[in-house]
Amino acid sequence: MTHPTAAEVDLGALRDNFRAIRDLLTRGREPSSVAAGAKKTPDPFVIAVVKANAYGHGAVAVGRALEDAGATMLACADIEEGVELRAAGIGIPILVFGALGVSDVGGLFTHRLTPTISTPSAGRALQQAAAARGVTLRCHLKIDTGMNRLGFRFDNLGRTMPEIAAQPNLAIDAVYTHFATADDPDDPFYDVQRARFDRALGALAALGLRGPQLHAANSAALLRDERVWYDAVRPGLLLYGVVPPPLASTLPLRPVLTLRSRLVAVKGLRPGEGVGYGHTHVVTEPRRIGIVPAGYADGLDRRLAGRGFVLVRGRRVPIVGAVSMDSLTVDVTGLDAEPGDEVVLLGGQDGALIDAREMAAAIGTIPYEVLCRLGSRIKRVYTDA
Repeated sequence: MTHPTAAEVDLGALRDNFRAIRDLLTRGREPSSVAAGAKKTPDPFVIAVVKANAYGHGAVAVGRALEDAGATMLACADIEEGVELRAAGIGIPILVFGALGVSDVGGLFTHRLTPTISTPSAGRALQQAAAARGVTLRCHLKIDTGMNRLGFRFDNLGRTMPEIAAQPNLAIDAVYTHFATADDPDDPFYDVQRARFDRALGALAALGLRGPQLHAANSAALLRDERVWYDAVRPGLLLYGVVPPPLASTLPLRPVLTLRSRLVAVKGLRPGEGVGYGHTHVVTEPRRIGIVPAGYADGLDRRLAGRGFVLVRGRRVPIVGAVSMDSLTVDVTGLDAEPGDEVVLLGGQDGALIDAREMAAAIGTIPYEVLCRLGSRIKRVYTDA
């Protein structure tokens, strides 16, 4: 027996999405868009973001597929995620975004990972570890332009950067930043950060750091602004076929993940009867409900009750009553639904579609959370349609 709720991950759709992004980058740098006599700049390369288990899709399978599709580099959150990718045989460079503890940097050398230097202490720890091994460690440098998480402050580089630039065993291959409001076209802070990054690059050049590659564009910035494509872009959500809301795109993307289950029971409710914990849903007329073996232990948000929908026999049916740990209930009144019928919680069925953007909007969150929180007991089944 297997748990009937499973996520189908279409690696063919993933590869197609990657190629669509790469084609956009190529079209954006066509010679016709370059001033007469000017040299065409190289097309940006793709740093494919596979952190958080590839946004819930499965980092190993996704990483292999993206490497096959031509990704130049993968990016993950921490050393442990990078080690998992290397253990799976992935050979292309892997960038580690996150903070580095003094005790865990050995994995960078053993598994050929590219760290981010985002604090002076991280720079000192990496220098010490590289010197002890007699090697030069290739790194990326993160500049904080207003996100106020990790990174060297853009306006304090004259004090913090000389120590880093002087380290003999560290080679800064790239410099990057991260936008806080790229998905909001009306927020002026995006342009503030872009200007701060330019200012920081000038300060770095004055300190002798010239010629590193640059990257800043996440999925939203990639769609919005060719000016911040620089040498590389860092798509995450777009790879998985989801456009960051509220933005729109003409890219031919397909959702990579479909979350399916089955009805395990169908039963009737009489007027005045309720369903689920708290009896939050009480019917006033006869209804038929179906029970789906998927709940908040699988990563489904309890706020879907009374707000979300699933697909049964190609029809949208509402989620009613409380979302329980292991199950939820849906109203299938008017359908000839039976136990064993397929239920689609995310994805398409007979021409109907419920995507991560819709589910996220229903519960007041973002698609990233919907995908990343899918539980470990949900089996990932990989196809290559």
